Amino acid sequence: MKLKNKLLVLVLMFVLPNTIKAAENLTGETGSPGGSIHLSMAHLAEVAAANDIANIQIAAGQTLTNSIQNVAEGKTDIAGTPYILPFLLAKARGPYAGLGEEKGAELAANLRALYPLTLGVFALYAYDSKNLNGWDDLEGRTIYNGPPRGAALTNARSIIQLTTGLQEGDGYKGIQVNWGQAVKTISDGSADAIVLPILFPDSRITQALASGNITVWSIPKEKWESEGFQKYLKAPGSGPFNLDIAEAAMGKGVTIKSEDGIFRGLATVGGDIVNKDMSFDLAKALTKAHIDSLDQLKKKAPFARFAGYGEVDVAKSGMCGANTLKYHAGAVAAWEEAGYTIDDCAKP
Repeated sequence: MKLKNKLLVLVLMFVLPNTIKAAENLTGETGSPGGSIHLSMAHLAEVAAANDIANIQIAAGQTLTNSIQNVAEGKTDIAGTPYILPFLLAKARGPYAGLGEEKGAELAANLRALYPLTLGVFALYAYDSKNLNGWDDLEGRTIYNGPPRGAALTNARSIIQLTTGLQEGDGYKGIQVNWGQAVKTISDGSADAIVLPILFPDSRITQALASGNITVWSIPKEKWESEGFQKYLKAPGSGPFNLDIAEAAMGKGVTIKSEDGIFRGLATVGGDIVNKDMSFDLAKALTKAHIDSLDQLKKKAPFARFAGYGEVDVAKSGMCGANTLKYHAGAVAAWEEAGYTIDDCAKP
């Protein structure tokens, strides 16, 4: 064999195996289409494939409570989650109570974050035909405040109580239906008001506009700055959200009210997470693909520029504090190489 051909064979022996291994086959679980958590995963699958990093088979519309347990147990590679779920898993509370504290803590310790996002911002809204005058006018009203169980319902009840002092069953009547029935429940007028997480613009509000104009209320500044509300903003899976109303485009037929032109709300924060045993190089490559394409991601949906993509500040992203979830070491390297600061408390 000629020397030139021998060299070619040697090159192929080293290059081809690496080429074959470049794109890994991964599984991902996320929420229903139309939200920020589904968009982040769908976008990751696109850029990971384009950069020959991984082929991600996505299962959408999943119950994320189960999804993060699947990641922790090594059954799924990536999953989207509000950060309240890893906290509940670590404490074996809520949907994970049956696991026991030892098993819950063991599973939660397997989870690592790649990047953050905002799932939604809690707000009060109602049809103008209901003649609602804002947060001070909720006593005795019927309020749709979330699905029958879960973090969204807990947050809505807490926000109503912190803002108005009212408790469900005493100061107001609550209605709970599953997310799939949300738009129907809003549109049929069975509730006087709605307290749910929204995006800017929000798909549920956009669909509900077919039944009439809607007004959205910010958390009043005085209530927002109270000790109780500020403490609640630091709860696992929560963070502060502020937006100039001039930027909060919600479409024709929607009015946003705030006493000083600033919309304030409690954000449900989360991210896409992986198992701690994912290789450093793969976690770094996936995170880098996300970071490098943030501008592209923010143009994929009208709400995306306000969805917390690329926001690694610990307060706004919900990391540290009571949240025991950390970033994957590979993700930390990707963020820091891109010029972002990752606080030590968020590092593994």
